[in-house]
Amino acid sequence: MTDEVALGAVPSHTPEYPTLSELVADVHEMLRAAQETVAVAESLTGGLVSAALTEVAGSSTVFRGGVVAYATDLKLSLVGVDAELLATRGAVDPAVAEGLANGVRQRLGSDWGIGITGVAGPEPQDGKPVGTVFIAISGPGYELAPETVAQLELIGDRNRIRTQAVIETVGLLREAILRRDSERG
Repeated sequence: MTDEVALGAVPSHTPEYPTLSELVADVHEMLRAAQETVAVAESLTGGLVSAALTEVAGSSTVFRGGVVAYATDLKLSLVGVDAELLATRGAVDPAVAEGLANGVRQRLGSDWGIGITGVAGPEPQDGKPVGTVFIAISGPGYELAPETVAQLELIGDRNRIRTQAVIETVGLLREAILRRDSERG
């Protein structure tokens, strides 16, 4: 997947990278340099973020694992997202993305956690329109707050929305690492 994905007009988080492979390679280098790892809890993308992060040679040094919690009940049982939150707000919510990021980070023992949920279509879900995506990044020295969860409104068919979400997710991880590093000084 990553070798063929040209970033071009897609996300704002990755302007200097012509391909997803190059973006992933840079994120890997940043994680290796810091001796840190990442884990992913995915819903909307169904494992595509994990696949992108493991396409680069040597990914086992930085990638702990991924959980595809596509069904709402699995967000609770596999990752530990709050049951009341899921019952009251549904699976497509910024707090759910936050719960996915924090839960996968804790359960898989990684330094960084990524949580992604959204609606790829063709129908709306939980009152959210197609293209709504929430991405949360949790990491060391990078405090996650609800207002730091990225909300995207992507346009396109199901495949395009999911592909854009993968690119945005990796770009947001890169930004979080850079922000954390700049705050450490």
